Amino acid sequence: MSKAQATGAAPSAPSHNQLDTKAQAWSALFSEPMSDLVKRYTSSVFFDKRLWQADIAGSLAHAEMLAAQGVISGEDHASIQRGMAQITSEIESGAFEWKLDLEDVHLNIEARLTQLVGDAGKRLHTGRSRNDQVATDVRLWLRGEIDLIGDLLKELQISLVDVAEQNVEVILPGFTHLQVAQPVSFAHHMLAYVEMFKRDAERMADVRRRTNVLPLGSAALAGTTYPLDRERVAKTLGMEGVCQNSLDAVSDRDFAIEFTAAASLCMVHVSRLSEELILWMSQNFGFIKIADRFTTGSSIMPQKKNPDVPELARGKTGRVVGHLMGLITLMKGQPLAYNKDNQEDKEPLFDTVDTLKDTLRIFAEMVGGQLNPATGKKEGGITVNPQAMEQAALKGYATATDLADYLVKKGLPFRDAHETVAHAVKAATTHACDLSELPLAVLQGFHPQIDKDVYEVLSLRGSLNARNTLGGTAPAQVKTQLERHRARLT
Repeated sequence: MSKAQATGAAPSAPSHNQLDTKAQAWSALFSEPMSDLVKRYTSSVFFDKRLWQADIAGSLAHAEMLAAQGVISGEDHASIQRGMAQITSEIESGAFEWKLDLEDVHLNIEARLTQLVGDAGKRLHTGRSRNDQVATDVRLWLRGEIDLIGDLLKELQISLVDVAEQNVEVILPGFTHLQVAQPVSFAHHMLAYVEMFKRDAERMADVRRRTNVLPLGSAALAGTTYPLDRERVAKTLGMEGVCQNSLDAVSDRDFAIEFTAAASLCMVHVSRLSEELILWMSQNFGFIKIADRFTTGSSIMPQKKNPDVPELARGKTGRVVGHLMGLITLMKGQPLAYNKDNQEDKEPLFDTVDTLKDTLRIFAEMVGGQLNPATGKKEGGITVNPQAMEQAALKGYATATDLADYLVKKGLPFRDAHETVAHAVKAATTHACDLSELPLAVLQGFHPQIDKDVYEVLSLRGSLNARNTLGGTAPAQVKTQLERHRARLT
């Protein structure tokens, strides 16, 4: 029995000022303060403070709705608006003091608001919990970042289109299994990446739609007894709807996982491009040069120019994919509804956004170059070596399939044509020459219907021009695709 019970006295209630100075929103229940170790372990303020704009936007929309519903007074609403305006100014100027004791961005802002406007600041939390508040903040923040990423994906696609337009007639050896396969237009090769990044932009737009849904008003997990107008808040925040189940609303992180999955796939595309740039830049290929500002030297070998940017992007891909695995693992064992585990969603999500944005920004410039204000043209970026590419295409019998197609048009079944050309390639290998360099008499020894028109078929240019079907590498088709992409991106 407590002393108060023994004497018949009621326990004293904390004063109004005592409540104001409590560090935690729940501290009246507890008999001892949180240890400093636990404070540091559980605090998120020093990484989730980047959500401050979303937190204030969500709070202002919530306050406007509370006032419209008569839950708080117009005077309180005006005070909240005034206080939030000052907090915004303080954060932007760097004067705002972020406190570890207040644990996260939400309590830091709420505590400062209460200091500024008194009880109106305390009334702001009516009808909501930090559970639905943080879910709303992350969605609002991520929505804005997705929009920025969409712009960067567009810039990268434009850079690739710019390079492609300058190299429609340049012949590149197309590879399968990293063996010379068939000649392709270098522009056609670049446009393959445009297609990849186009799909990435479409995926991001799709993720945005599912991200842009409002959890606020779900409170801790079960909804609230206050007469909230959640649709009004969603409309104010420019969101496309409200989460329909309060349990799911506060505990769902699918949108973060889905974004990180889309970001991982985008980085995989960057990594594939990086691998090719690294190979093409090497002395063994010599297909391209990358502007010096995107390369580094060696501390011991003075002749070196290392493709550090694409190499690092290739490495950062693993980092982003790792974040995806981390987020999936984070969620896999959680029962409904909100759990503290979910604090761990932010750092991988934030880092994924930062890594992807930085990578797309630098690749857009590395590929397409920098705009020269004096000329109005982009300079630097990738410099193509057409001669090295064409010479490489001549080394691997890249027109062998064209000879097979030639024989098919003469009436030979493709499988027989394939076998015949294999013998011709073997002969060319023995003579250390290209198929196009074999005398006509030798070629006719493999099939009598081969005539002198075969040499046009066996030329790299003839092979390129012959693939004039939709999606093919013929310059006419490539120019059509360039027009399509240019129209889409402008």
